[in-house]
Amino acid sequence: MITVKEATEIINDNPLELKTEKINLENAPGRVLAEDVFADRDFPPFNRVMMDGVAISSSGFSPDKYFPIQNIQAAGTVPIPLENQNHCIEIMTGAVLPDNTDAVIPYEEMEKKESKIKILLSEVKRGQNIHLKGTDRKKGDLILRKGKMTSPAEIGVLATVGKSEIEVYVNPKAAIFSTGDELVEVDENPKPFQIRKSNAHVVAAVLEKENIESERIHVNDKKEIIKSALEKALDKNDFVILSGGVSKGRYDYVPEILEEIGVEKLFHRVRQRPGKPFWFGRNENGKIIFALPGNPVSTFMCVHRYVLPWLRLSIGGGEKIFPSAELAEDFIFEKKLQYFLQVKIRFSNEGKLMAFPMIGKGSGDLANLVEADGFLELPEKINRFEKGMTFPFISFRNIL
Repeated sequence: MITVKEATEIINDNPLELKTEKINLENAPGRVLAEDVFADRDFPPFNRVMMDGVAISSSGFSPDKYFPIQNIQAAGTVPIPLENQNHCIEIMTGAVLPDNTDAVIPYEEMEKKESKIKILLSEVKRGQNIHLKGTDRKKGDLILRKGKMTSPAEIGVLATVGKSEIEVYVNPKAAIFSTGDELVEVDENPKPFQIRKSNAHVVAAVLEKENIESERIHVNDKKEIIKSALEKALDKNDFVILSGGVSKGRYDYVPEILEEIGVEKLFHRVRQRPGKPFWFGRNENGKIIFALPGNPVSTFMCVHRYVLPWLRLSIGGGEKIFPSAELAEDFIFEKKLQYFLQVKIRFSNEGKLMAFPMIGKGSGDLANLVEADGFLELPEKINRFEKGMTFPFISFRNIL
């Protein structure tokens, strides 16, 4: 058996080798950039007016002075230079700052009388209400890194720098593979010795949130059927997540089948609970197999702790750093295993993440996950965990 740290290192040393493609900007939300993006000009590209009002020369200001309005300048029009420092130009938000002006006074801080305005301030500072050219980014600055997933913020930046097409990683394809004569479809009425499939739906839901296309495959516990189906799944997909058949039961054929079809075992069994029988390997074509224990909580934890960080690393997102949460109650775990404790998260008055243990009834208790927000990763070297100690927190809800 290997440690959680060793398992993580082995998995992360075997990322997917993904292809790239060019897509139109309108199809880019939720995709991962396969190129660095640079500012094509200064941000903003000119001295930008930040408020509707008037532009003046601060050197011409004095309290109670009336400024004749020389002209009106809208956003998107050629700038009009101020011809007399005792005059002003009426200006709109987003317009280029007129030459010979250096301050903008909003309408709320003036009174207008016919074609003149009086500024209701005791002083005017040079540069006020002006977004100076290049203060956000300079032309040529790196603005988006390869490996960044495109949210609406990134889409806006891509549009701003004129990227109508963008290079992205091709989303990998996954097969979610399950075995077991005891499993029936969701819409079936199970017999007393059967259960409905849940793991495949859980894993598919997790992958869908990452924009990963997947197919669900289920076969009964017949070695030749499993072998044939796994070969086809590896041929068609970039990686396979297999649930069940990796322990020491008589019908747990998966490890020997994987060896027979040329998948190299990189590890089998991790010093953790849940999920100790976890198997991981790779074939000569770079196809990856995660063979997870069949108990629902084991599958659920392993997908969030290992598979998701590996996916994000594979597409250039860097190694996942889990935030820390503070244990809100004393907890004891006697086994010499790294324990993933189900917890409910609350925020303290100081803004700390507080983790409250949500003890279930073992790795088959899928229903208990409904009450939890994630897992607290407790190290194997100690068995008494005191209130106030902090540990890595693996969230499976959008709470942060």
